[in-house]
Amino acid sequence: MEEKKDEVVVEHKKKIVVVPGELITDERKKLGQHVFIENGKVYSDTLGLSYPSSSVAYVVPLSGRYLPQRDDLIIGIVERLTMKGAMVNINSIYSCYLSADSVRDKLELGTIVSAKVDSVNETNEADLFDTRVFFGGEIISVTPSKVPRMVGKNGSMLSVLKEGTGCNLLVGRNGWVWAKDGDTAKLVKALRLIEKEAHFDNLTVKVEAFLKGKKVK
Repeated sequence: MEEKKDEVVVEHKKKIVVVPGELITDERKKLGQHVFIENGKVYSDTLGLSYPSSSVAYVVPLSGRYLPQRDDLIIGIVERLTMKGAMVNINSIYSCYLSADSVRDKLELGTIVSAKVDSVNETNEADLFDTRVFFGGEIISVTPSKVPRMVGKNGSMLSVLKEGTGCNLLVGRNGWVWAKDGDTAKLVKALRLIEKEAHFDNLTVKVEAFLKGKKVK
């Protein structure tokens, strides 16, 4: 599915909201995240969205902390300095260690960085690589599970947000958005709109209309 300049093509894929303990399927399927098996049936372990027609049984959480996955692009904040590096808060269960040798710029408390997740162990502790230091800007917190909608297909939603607010921004998969310059107040409102209506179709059109000052139903 591609979004063209004057045309929006919407993928219609049935989805339902499920609560913890709700039956997802009694069919034999591959298991994804946030599900468990009991007596041969698959149930949800969280509040989220389920896709009954999918060949994989999984649930996309509607809230919660970020669980790192390899190759995720994330935003982090230095929360503690060590002898040879720093501990970086990535909005997850555990902070990540970042060696001072892995970045060109000096790390200080509060320094904002972006990085990619290199590997994740069995307790969800992550190693980072390809780290970049940001100067200035602010962090906006969003729901991690809504991040794919904030980026959009081939970055379509991200382009709309940048053009509509004039902000330089980077959306981290961990639910933190770095933004600098432009109308950050409008950006926050647009991100909240996406969070609220992430499960609806034609969302890009609605956000674009909002950013242009048009009435949004």
